[in-house]
Amino acid sequence: MAVSATQAPAEALQQLPTKVRPKVDAGDVMVPDGYTVEPVLVGLSFPTDLAFAGDGSLFIGEGGSTWPTRPAMPARLLRLDPSGQLEQWNAEVMPGPRGLAVHDGGLFVSVKGGYFSQIHRYDLKTKQKTVVIPSMPDGGWHEPGGPIFGPDGLMYFGQGSVSLQGVVLPAGFSEDVAKHPDAKDVPGQDVTLTGNNVWSRDPRFPLPVLVASGPFKPYGVPAAQGEVVKGEFWCNSAVWRAHPDGSNPELLAWGIRNPFGMAINAQGELYVADNDFEEKGDRAIAEDPDCIWHLTNARQPFGSVKTPDWYGFPDLCKDGLPAWDPKHLPNRGKPAEPLIANPPPWAGPAAYLEKPHSCMCKMDFCPSDDFGFRGELFACEWGTMAPFNTNRPEALDHGFKVIRFNTESQTTETFLANKQPGPASYHRGSGGIERPVSCTFGPDGRTLYVLDFGVALVSENLMTSYAHTGVLWRVTRSAGRQA
Repeated sequence: MAVSATQAPAEALQQLPTKVRPKVDAGDVMVPDGYTVEPVLVGLSFPTDLAFAGDGSLFIGEGGSTWPTRPAMPARLLRLDPSGQLEQWNAEVMPGPRGLAVHDGGLFVSVKGGYFSQIHRYDLKTKQKTVVIPSMPDGGWHEPGGPIFGPDGLMYFGQGSVSLQGVVLPAGFSEDVAKHPDAKDVPGQDVTLTGNNVWSRDPRFPLPVLVASGPFKPYGVPAAQGEVVKGEFWCNSAVWRAHPDGSNPELLAWGIRNPFGMAINAQGELYVADNDFEEKGDRAIAEDPDCIWHLTNARQPFGSVKTPDWYGFPDLCKDGLPAWDPKHLPNRGKPAEPLIANPPPWAGPAAYLEKPHSCMCKMDFCPSDDFGFRGELFACEWGTMAPFNTNRPEALDHGFKVIRFNTESQTTETFLANKQPGPASYHRGSGGIERPVSCTFGPDGRTLYVLDFGVALVSENLMTSYAHTGVLWRVTRSAGRQA
């Protein structure tokens, strides 16, 4: 499917043909004094990430239909050239692009599809594809993270968990069970199981049938007390690094539920976003914060990390408390029980804890004084899925913004958000942002680009996302502004 793009006056953005997002208006968006926000592209479908090439071209990935709640749309890569011309640069039938990075003449793309996520490298001149990382265990809910490149020239990347809550359950039947019945979480170290299983009604049978499922098992396979599950190098809920061609991979960490957002600063310090457990279903966990981890193993010389750090999944919340702690007992669903009898040492605490269900996504460090806030981490918050994943009314407006995080002072401020809480679709007549999914700084050092996933409406039992509602926003610093 080719791209059909046209330039339009600002007035045209007040009456768009997409009924769920009929208006895009920067006037409904707040940024600090001295900054200006404006839309650059509208009409994107499920955009997931963006990356600049050396010639100023901007690549954008559209995720396509590899997520169960989205309509049938192609997964593809778009290219916006410096003159403003937009083209479909490449398309893939199956894999959905999740992360983009440009390095040494190649466009690196993390893709989700089937039992394994992969990282592909496309030559920027020939578009020839090479699979550099072929087999990160997937087939479930969460995403590949990265790739990003550090000042050491190494590629950093991750893979989220298959399960939502530590045990594969039929909450997402079309994703977890029907499509990938053998998918399971894989630990990064040997673990001994408690024998606690989770019982659920099996959706594969027309009559009521209850089955027990254990951690690190496919759906319907129980765990035994004292059973040892061997750790594997290619695990999930994990972060690795490797040479750009994928050689000599090194496992840095595991136990990170969804390391979708990753960023590394000029000093080589690696930070990874993570999303909270959910308060629903047969292993419900309440009030688990979103967070940003500081992966200190990335400081170690390449090739020297013999034991990966563990960040708590599936038994610890982001605050370090057990998932069955009284603070995390749910007001709906069955409370959690311990799954691992001999957990590794916890690598926390988190560098930053955010409100539960904020859905922290992709991030970038500010590289220049020209924009202000040099060295601070800008992070997107996609926004809550309440009331689908919690029935607490206070969670309804968590997220839906871009924050800046000072990693030295451990302080945060909201940088970009709507003037009214929540996404624009909460408020009739608003043309502000919906769900920020990624951000990156432009080559000029004065510009932040924010990718808005678009409209995703949530009810108590369903999420529906809408094509052609994604937006690329640009934030520029005014002349003379002092950060």
